[in-house]
Amino acid sequence: MSAKTADKIATAVIIALAGVIVLIMVGLLGFILVRGLGHISFDFLTSPPETIKAGGGIGPQLFNSLFLLVLTLIITIPLGLGAGIYMSEYAKPGKLTNFIRLIVEVLSSFPSIVVGLFGLLVIVNVFGFGFSLFSGALALTVFNLPLMVRITEQGMASVPQAQKEASLALGLSKWKTIKSIMLPIALPVILTGTILAAGRVFGEAAALLFTAGMSSPRLDFGNWNPLSPTSPLNPFRPAETLAVHIWKINSEGLAPDAPEIAAGASAVLIITVLLFNLLARWVGRLMYKKFTATK
Repeated sequence: MSAKTADKIATAVIIALAGVIVLIMVGLLGFILVRGLGHISFDFLTSPPETIKAGGGIGPQLFNSLFLLVLTLIITIPLGLGAGIYMSEYAKPGKLTNFIRLIVEVLSSFPSIVVGLFGLLVIVNVFGFGFSLFSGALALTVFNLPLMVRITEQGMASVPQAQKEASLALGLSKWKTIKSIMLPIALPVILTGTILAAGRVFGEAAALLFTAGMSSPRLDFGNWNPLSPTSPLNPFRPAETLAVHIWKINSEGLAPDAPEIAAGASAVLIITVLLFNLLARWVGRLMYKKFTATK
């Protein structure tokens, strides 16, 4: 067999495998969307769920998911940025730095159910935060922090060395160089990775079963006092998210239209995660064009 023939066969096999994977993904997404899109309406997106009668919605669960996402990003972004900048620019090469990077890699490969059990034992019980949005946000921070650290490191590494050296040669301090030169250039990579991490947070269920809880109090959307137990903005209340709600309906749903509710909620979740990914790509291209002056 000639090298040219072997190359053609290998290319055909790779294309065929890629086509099979794409077909499986398209089929899966299409099945979920076709089953669920017909059940989505404004009332479905805003009304509370029903336990034993038909006609419930996903309003509180959708709000809880968005609120949890905001809380998680408020905690994760500063920690991830700080740790990533330190590992990239300040940590000296050596055994300790390599050990820290190993720990980050191990944490990034942890199953989410293990993070949830850790959150139940430490955050919920030891620290006494109970089943709450705040406990869920801390657990998801443990889940997403390694990703944020790696993204920041990669973004800082993408800055041309010549620009960094030119800034230092002009007399700027190291922190000024990082803040004014390196971070703006690395921002497209960091921002894109942050949005992708947000999509992971929105679709997470296993870790939240043990930290945020599987119930939600009746919320008073006219009460915006964050200290009130019925306020939507109270971070220390139990909160069933959309992904947890889907699992709960499929496992113990008592409403007669539970399959339809689960299908509609699944479609909403898939659409939201797809929007996060599309937004990440669009923002990444936009920021790249802005900071590189390309058209």
